[in-house]
Amino acid sequence: MEKRQSQPLANNHISVDCVVVGFDGEQLKVLLVKRVGEEQGEVFHDMKLPGSLIYEDEDLDEAARRVLRELTGLKNIDMRQFKAYGSRNRTSNPKDVHWLERAMQMRVERIVTVGYVALVKIDRKLSQGLDDYQACWVAVPEVKQLAFDHNQILADALSFISRFCTYEPSRLFDLLPRKFTAAQLRTLYEVVYGRRMDARNFHKRMAQMPYIVPLDEYEQGVSHRAARYYRFDKKLVGSV
Repeated sequence: MEKRQSQPLANNHISVDCVVVGFDGEQLKVLLVKRVGEEQGEVFHDMKLPGSLIYEDEDLDEAARRVLRELTGLKNIDMRQFKAYGSRNRTSNPKDVHWLERAMQMRVERIVTVGYVALVKIDRKLSQGLDDYQACWVAVPEVKQLAFDHNQILADALSFISRFCTYEPSRLFDLLPRKFTAAQLRTLYEVVYGRRMDARNFHKRMAQMPYIVPLDEYEQGVSHRAARYYRFDKKLVGSV
């Protein structure tokens, strides 16, 4: 390998950015953190993915778990590393650099970040402490311009989820409540894979999944025909 002794080495900081995705029964949502800063005398408000520079005594996975634990209180959540981002242009926007330097109280030249994705259930317990961190759930189609290159990271994470769940479809149930209807499951498939699915054919597909167990429970208080509830049995996944 050719040596480039005349070229200065990059002074990199390492960070993790976490794409936490949930499902509200109709669409995918992502957990975002509100950011407030000041640039050239003007106050700005925007949003970013939850993330952090890593500490000296922790590795990447530990840093990602810390970010998610501090934000949501969740400890035993499956997080998947999906891509690293090291473009020198990641910190080309002065607004981002100045905000980060004020937040971290240190000089920042270049940041290499590693993306993690987690699929979680949106419930009251998960969401009750988000206000303390100025965080909220945002529907994916409604996400606007994010800080740094976080729009690209989010897009890559969603693409990773669709590929990942193609090979491990049982992981989609991490997004659903304990009991769900066939319509909820079909809608989830549609938003993850980006295509409409015929209801009758989808029911046939469900019947071929032994880990989807029908319950003797139905919707109540609905104006339409009450739908049956199902549950996911992780123990039956290996029987496919």
